[in-house]
Amino acid sequence: MYIGKVVGSVVCTHKDESLLGLKLLVVQPLKDDLTSKGKKIIAIDTIKQAGMGDIVYLAKSNESGLPLKKDLVAADAGIMGIVDDYYIKK
Repeated sequence: MYIGKVVGSVVCTHKDESLLGLKLLVVQPLKDDLTSKGKKIIAIDTIKQAGMGDIVYLAKSNESGLPLKKDLVAADAGIMGIVDDYYIKK
């Protein structure tokens, strides 16, 4: 799992059947200090509550579709939850 910030959304006229009814969001992965890390990714919003500016935690690959209880989802990342508070002891 890793964290990221929702920075946009994606609108599709056609989707894979496994993605029907799911919101696609653009997420910028973050480092531990909440600075940007790498390229932006497209993630499915499995919790159906994430939105612009939210800090979220994500799962990769097969785990991205676990909350949906489907055998296979055509996604590389899935939003598992919204981060309410974030603290690292130094």
